[in-house]
Amino acid sequence: MAKIVDAVKRILIGRALPSEGLHETLLPKRLALPIFASDPLSSVAYATQEILLVLTLAGLTYLHLATWAAVAVVCLLAVVVLSYRQVVYAYPSGGGSYEVVSTNLGPSAGLVVAASLLVDYVMTVAVSVASGVDNIISAFPSINEYRTVMAVAFVALLATVNLRGMRESGRAFAAPTYLFIAGVLIMSATGLFRWIVGDAPVAESAAYGIEPAPGDAHLAGLALLMLGLRAFSSGCTALTGVEAISNGVPAFRKPKSKNAASTMSAMGLTAILMFSGITALALIANVHITDDTCRLTGFTGNCETTPQRTVIAQLAAAIFGGPQSVGFFYIQAATALVLVLAANTAFNGFPLLASILAQHRYLPRQLHTRGDRLAFSNGIVALAVVAGALLWAFHASVTNLIHLYILGVFTSFTLSQTGMVRHWNRVLRAEPDAARRRRHHIARVINAVGAVVTGLVLVIVLLTKFTQGAYLAVIAAVVLWLMMRGIRRHYDLTAAELAVADPRAEIVLPSRIHAVVLVSKIHKPTLRALAYARATHPDVLEALTVAVDRDEVQDLQTQWDAAGFETPLKTLASPYREVTRPVVEYVRSIGRTSPRDVISVFIPEYVVGRWWENLLHNQSALWLKSRLLFAPGVMVTSVPWQLSSSERRPPRPSVRAPGSVRRGEPALTPWTTKDSRGPGLDSPPGPER
Repeated sequence: MAKIVDAVKRILIGRALPSEGLHETLLPKRLALPIFASDPLSSVAYATQEILLVLTLAGLTYLHLATWAAVAVVCLLAVVVLSYRQVVYAYPSGGGSYEVVSTNLGPSAGLVVAASLLVDYVMTVAVSVASGVDNIISAFPSINEYRTVMAVAFVALLATVNLRGMRESGRAFAAPTYLFIAGVLIMSATGLFRWIVGDAPVAESAAYGIEPAPGDAHLAGLALLMLGLRAFSSGCTALTGVEAISNGVPAFRKPKSKNAASTMSAMGLTAILMFSGITALALIANVHITDDTCRLTGFTGNCETTPQRTVIAQLAAAIFGGPQSVGFFYIQAATALVLVLAANTAFNGFPLLASILAQHRYLPRQLHTRGDRLAFSNGIVALAVVAGALLWAFHASVTNLIHLYILGVFTSFTLSQTGMVRHWNRVLRAEPDAARRRRHHIARVINAVGAVVTGLVLVIVLLTKFTQGAYLAVIAAVVLWLMMRGIRRHYDLTAAELAVADPRAEIVLPSRIHAVVLVSKIHKPTLRALAYARATHPDVLEALTVAVDRDEVQDLQTQWDAAGFETPLKTLASPYREVTRPVVEYVRSIGRTSPRDVISVFIPEYVVGRWWENLLHNQSALWLKSRLLFAPGVMVTSVPWQLSSSERRPPRPSVRAPGSVRRGEPALTPWTTKDSRGPGLDSPPGPER
């Protein structure tokens, strides 16, 4: 069974890489862009749609606000990209927002950022995959009932690819990302050219009307302002994942900071062009979309079962000649692929951040361990499990998931930019060079603007999304923050408890060693355990059995006496046929009687070669060991007995002494498993004399 599992693992993940090969996984810019920027690049596929979905709550009257919301999103994206370029240069170690905030605002504030980002990475996977499935369903509406299963399967596929290593995932995901960028830019250029020459594309939904949601028909004053702000906050999904590059600077080739900053600039410019093009075309083509299809007037399908096509699908159909055109299927295939693969940003950001947190003792140390392919495998698996569960719980619905989204991103943006302002203040106090001071002043202004703007957006997001589901993300972040504080407290207390002030003073020899060998019957494992116990030269040695069956215990005592063992056999009464409790209570009683003694308990165990044999053996020993480990002053020793099914090692090759061929000496006999362990270990130890 173990060989089968190992073979499947090698097929799916690949051969293990040595630690010395870590430098071979560093990324050039052409691979770093799809790995770290696929999320912000792909989010343009649904950011415009989210703006329109909010505005059409009041019908078609307020769609003109989409232009202003989109302009605000573009300006905000530019500010955030410029701000994070400063982070990349100032903190190239890969901590990103977490390191900036922890260093400049304190560890508690750093944990707020870490908790927010970890929650948002999970949401990135869930929303990206759900949106990708949406676009697949837009091309093939008949598979709508398999939405959730498809989403969970995509998460499993992404996790498997990422377990193969960062460079491998970059190669796998580079082509879809670049195909999507090319497709959207070509579609935007074609649609805008048709509009300029007087042949503007018309969306399939342009003829539909939209009935306002109850209470939203006539808005004015504060209600209208809140609608516009809510549309803007929904469009801010275009900014998700921007910080991932600052977290992944160590994964770039040298010069790391310069390459990371160049990749961030390319990502920001490309995202702005694509988002602007899609939004402009959606307004030109009169796309009318709503999250409740039954509010559409003139819709010919069954509003209960037939989903409306996504914005990008409607644009592709209008620009390239209908839903059967090659251009339409190209855009849908590229969009679906890149949206599913956009979750790869989180599959790189989450394990990296979790690894740093584990190194700082805020998360379990296992998350800092690299797997066979030098990826942080435990973090990848944890992210996949949580995101898959979220998709299953919310039925892979983008509409339901989007309200939990982007809150953590803007928490991170705001605190990190505030931390950068304090960073530049500290640097300026110690910088005498005038030219460098000017550069630092400019950088501080950029980060200060970023802090103010993203702080305002954070307030807007909280006001507009909190009651619609964002409170769940807030609760999750708070719980995660408390959990990380608790983990750190546990590690600190453990370290303090185990710390050694004077190594020589800490070595205290026990007064005596009291050895106890557990006996169920007289067989080879029992005799080996007795022999090993005697080899430790304890001050007291006794055999111990539990009287579960009176007749069997009497037979065992008779055989024991007949064998002539010098070691006495002590029998514990067990009126309720228990084994573990009488043994544990007896061992504890020895400790209470002689508190300075060390009690060594020897437990004979079978070593088996087949997985199902483990279910048939050693269950009592396993439970007994788990209980004895909590008894103070008790050492538990497992004495293995290898059954024939465990002896699967091939014979070792013949060994010749140096010069034996020249001297004409014959080869030595190949070592067998028994020989390699030394003579006589397979034979049961003889009775004590």
